[in-house]
Amino acid sequence: MSKPRLIYFDFAGSRGEECRIALHLAGVDFEDVRAKGEDWPAMKDSTPFGSLPVLEMPGRTPLADSNAILVYIGRQHRLHPRDDFEAARHEALMCAVEDIRHAISPTMRISDPEHKRLAREALAANELRTWGGQVERQLGDGPFVGGATLHVVDLKLYMMVRWLASGVLDHVPASVFDHCPKLHRLHKAVAAHPGVLGWLGKHAG
Repeated sequence: MSKPRLIYFDFAGSRGEECRIALHLAGVDFEDVRAKGEDWPAMKDSTPFGSLPVLEMPGRTPLADSNAILVYIGRQHRLHPRDDFEAARHEALMCAVEDIRHAISPTMRISDPEHKRLAREALAANELRTWGGQVERQLGDGPFVGGATLHVVDLKLYMMVRWLASGVLDHVPASVFDHCPKLHRLHKAVAAHPGVLGWLGKHAG
């Protein structure tokens, strides 16, 4: 292996995409390994915790967990705060994104259409609305979490808002975060960032 490898499913969203964008913004020449779903059972036991993404680097053991990968990239390439308290504040928001992903995940496995509808409507009205309000209170004058500078936390929040505000998740309205103007402002600022636009223009789909 001559350069870093970022391994995630062949999907332009969620945990893997935020890590891909972070590596791109950092200017890292990396191999974008996109695992197929049918290959995952054979791969699973070879990953540190039975999950993706995984970052492999020459001379290092594989690094798992999207937050750990993002913080590592951020620290190495000035995409994460140097101040310890500010860094911890950003990491708390990153953990909050994982918390809401875990709240959504059970509804992805519901097969009964009516049961799914009820679960998703309750999720939108309760957990998602509450989560949006909690994140909103952590945001300042912006446009990013840390002010004028984009950090890896902004990528993570962007991915969540992009997904849920797109309306693609059945029974979760695209207006789910309309009560969060600062969060929407952050989403728009990340989407308009030249480095993010450069990645999405070449790789999104």
